[in-house]
Amino acid sequence: MKFNIQSRLLLSHLSAVSKVVNSKNKLSILDNFLFNLQGNMLVITGSDQETTLTSRVEVQDAEGSGMFAANVKTLLDMLKSLSDTALTFEINDENLDINITYLNGHFNFIGVNGNEFPTKAESDEEPKVFTLPIKKVVEGIQHTIFAVGVDDMRPVMMGVYWDIKPDEVVFVASDTHKLVRYRELNTSTGFEQSFILPTKPAGILSSILDKKDGDVKITVDSKSATFETVDYTLSCRFVNGRYPNYNSVIPQSSQYDINVDRQSLLNALRRVSVFTSSSGLVKLELRPNEIFMSTQDVDYSTSAEEKVSCDYNGDTMAIGFNDENIIDVLNNLNSQEITMKLIDSSKAGIFLPSEQGDDEDLLILLMPMML
Repeated sequence: MKFNIQSRLLLSHLSAVSKVVNSKNKLSILDNFLFNLQGNMLVITGSDQETTLTSRVEVQDAEGSGMFAANVKTLLDMLKSLSDTALTFEINDENLDINITYLNGHFNFIGVNGNEFPTKAESDEEPKVFTLPIKKVVEGIQHTIFAVGVDDMRPVMMGVYWDIKPDEVVFVASDTHKLVRYRELNTSTGFEQSFILPTKPAGILSSILDKKDGDVKITVDSKSATFETVDYTLSCRFVNGRYPNYNSVIPQSSQYDINVDRQSLLNALRRVSVFTSSSGLVKLELRPNEIFMSTQDVDYSTSAEEKVSCDYNGDTMAIGFNDENIIDVLNNLNSQEITMKLIDSSKAGIFLPSEQGDDEDLLILLMPMML
């Protein structure tokens, strides 16, 4: 086999595929990229057994066809050390000797038999297929992934929940302290299905699709999903288990509605949070036309207070939130002004962007702390 390719182009595809490869693998073959030359198309695959990512890149002057595998670290370190230059790959089909030639030199090493690379088992059931714009998939993941749980004792919370309905797709994530529900409206799928996309493939999918155009073809069966674009295909297994009924924990009414400039509130919270105790408690006291926030650490005799102007004319009430959680919430509400909907100091608060698109609905729930 033989082909030519620019080093920077190859590096960009290998860097994307390497995101799925673990630093330590039970199977030594997974320390390698799998290359499959098919005419002038080079198909590159990486896997950790649970998730597999494939990239397609066009090469020049291809001769022959077939598969071989090469070490991930060796190839990445080699390509990162080169300026952008033309590379010629020559692979001996018999002993898998790989010779890479460039303008001022060459690299030589032995590859691995590509037939050892694990392949996805075929499903016996008829999969369901639908298409979404890349933008909607990226927005759904990016709006929710920050709230995914990290507790191994609750594995079903360690992923982004996709609740697919005939005319909308709902993305949900929760770590039990905060919950995000992002609805992509006016999206036609024609069926109902749900699954939990693990955090790792969700993050990889968002990363490789970000700033790209076009559509994603999504194929779903009972155990896994495949996301396919022109350049990439990502397949992954779902998190096993039943996701909690997220709608049942979202309050349907509120006693106190506050509109406030998001950046002003965020900046003030960052300042006063410097003086929180180990619990991270920030007290928010709602007053007419202002939010009075305070923190204190009794052990170190420190405290902080600050006022932020807001649109509110109701009764005075106080509620406490963890500083890191509420800062996370505000960082992930991409609007100039937000709306806070509260019931009382013991009930979850709702945070909404004041303005939303016609085809989207973002809601973030945050549990309070005891004052």
